Amino acid sequence: MYVFLPSTIPALARLLEEGRLEDVPLTAFTADPGPGEDAEEVEYEAMYAAAGESLALLAADPGAPRRRVVLVADMPDRVVEHEGRAGEGVARVKVTGAVPYKKLASAHVDDADAARDIAVAVQDPASDAAEGHELMWFAVQELRYLVREGGA
Repeated sequence: MYVFLPSTIPALARLLEEGRLEDVPLTAFTADPGPGEDAEEVEYEAMYAAAGESLALLAADPGAPRRRVVLVADMPDRVVEHEGRAGEGVARVKVTGAVPYKKLASAHVDDADAARDIAVAVQDPASDAAEGHELMWFAVQELRYLVREGGA
């Protein structure tokens, strides 16, 4: 099952260094389209639900670069527990097992130019400061470069 995990640049650096996310259980989101719902659209919504949760992680880490990070992992169903709905076609889930690096499919990260608006959204999640910023897609092999550049 594809899960969208909220994260930060420093947490991503730890994952790359350690080879896995060990802090379980992890909150995540997954697409759970109903009849007639577009699966691709619902995945987009699940990604942005995780991006919203990333704001809370950034609030807890004042030194982290102000960029939302969403990691996409293909996890076995046995380690994913449904917790409820997080919007139309989106389920909030809990990942109860470690997330190995090899299970990552991609990452979605704010452009560095969004940092000022993301900082505003971290301080006031109800604001629409982050709304105008699309997350950029990164292949797994690009993540080391992203972290090496300091997330700037």
